Amino acid sequence: MSILSYLFFGLIGLGVILAFLRMILGPTSADRLAALDMLNIILTGTIAILALTFNNGLYLDIALVYGLLSFVETIVIARYLEAKK
Repeated sequence: MSILSYLFFGLIGLGVILAFLRMILGPTSADRLAALDMLNIILTGTIAILALTFNNGLYLDIALVYGLLSFVETIVIARYLEAKK
């Protein structure tokens, strides 16, 4: 791995930390849901970048399935929060 890869994964780690803090400290449930969705998007992108780094197409299948499941998760939680009002 090159210096650029280490920089990239360091910035991804920073994004995960900031999104996780937003999920914990968010004042409303909608903020927490948006932070959870952001974490899911970051993780899906990271899996896709790992597929490129390791030159393995199986990771792309994993990223696709994880992205679909995280989308369904976001929709379910949003509907639950909407019905709660």
